[in-house]
Amino acid sequence: MRIAVTGSIANDHLMTFPGRFSDQLVADQLHTVSLSFLVDRLDIRRGGVGANIAFGMGQLGARPILVGAAGEDFEDYRAWLDRHGVDTSSVHISEVLHTARFVCTTDSEQNQIGSFYTGAMSEARLIELSGVAERNGGFDLVCISADDPEAMARHTEECRTRDIPFAADFSQQIARMDGEEIRNLTDGATYLFSNEYEKGLIESKTGWTDAEILDKVGTRVVTLGAKGVRIERKGEEPIVVGTPKEERKADPTGVGDAFRAGFLSGLSWGLPLERSAQLGCMLATLVIETVGTQEYELHRAHFLDRFTKAYGHDAASEIESLLK
Repeated sequence: MRIAVTGSIANDHLMTFPGRFSDQLVADQLHTVSLSFLVDRLDIRRGGVGANIAFGMGQLGARPILVGAAGEDFEDYRAWLDRHGVDTSSVHISEVLHTARFVCTTDSEQNQIGSFYTGAMSEARLIELSGVAERNGGFDLVCISADDPEAMARHTEECRTRDIPFAADFSQQIARMDGEEIRNLTDGATYLFSNEYEKGLIESKTGWTDAEILDKVGTRVVTLGAKGVRIERKGEEPIVVGTPKEERKADPTGVGDAFRAGFLSGLSWGLPLERSAQLGCMLATLVIETVGTQEYELHRAHFLDRFTKAYGHDAASEIESLLK
């Protein structure tokens, strides 16, 4: 099964301020703030929803096709993704804009001040999926994840027009979308991904009930944080999958992307929904134990051992021969 992942590609610049932002704010001068914080730590990490999902699939050996837009500063990032099993040949490179960038400072109380520069991501709307599909022998599924909103709308419409199955995964962009935009991105999706809070937002903004949404999508996948994931299909009993035991909790950033990577990899191998969800939960657990969305390492024997402990020998035997 050939899967393309469309979505954002970004670099994260994460800084740590050892004090408290609140100590530097003067109540009656908030209308004219001019502050500079001397930080004591800077981490530069690779990110972006599309790239994170593709990286996870590449780690598992599923060889995804990443579709997105980046700047001429993407070459080091491209080499990293290529080395970890991602096909980056369909990434659009802007001639004038830098790769999207998130710059964030966190204080000692976990308060954050951040800025997001969209940069080259805005050119994702120029990408024609038909050309990408033709170069790669067609797609069995396109995961349309958080990206430039116009790009998401274009990719969704193109999938409908060309009868390409697609997964709707608007995650971070849901806050800025209105009901009509969400309805357009959802209707006809083979899979609809969200977390539990986003599930409520989707229903509130669209005016659709849970039952009405199940009439419009093939499979609804709702992540439940530490409780795992629930998978719903019209007329069928929900499938609920729990999470493996964590060895530690380092950083939750990118956990949802890792779940999708594992789940989509399972689908690409022809695994049933429950097994695919187990694979996603196991990969997500590796990410929460690591600082950074693409800093985890997948060691086959260790992965299988933990998967076996979480889901049993029969489950592990189904994925053993498929892992990279």
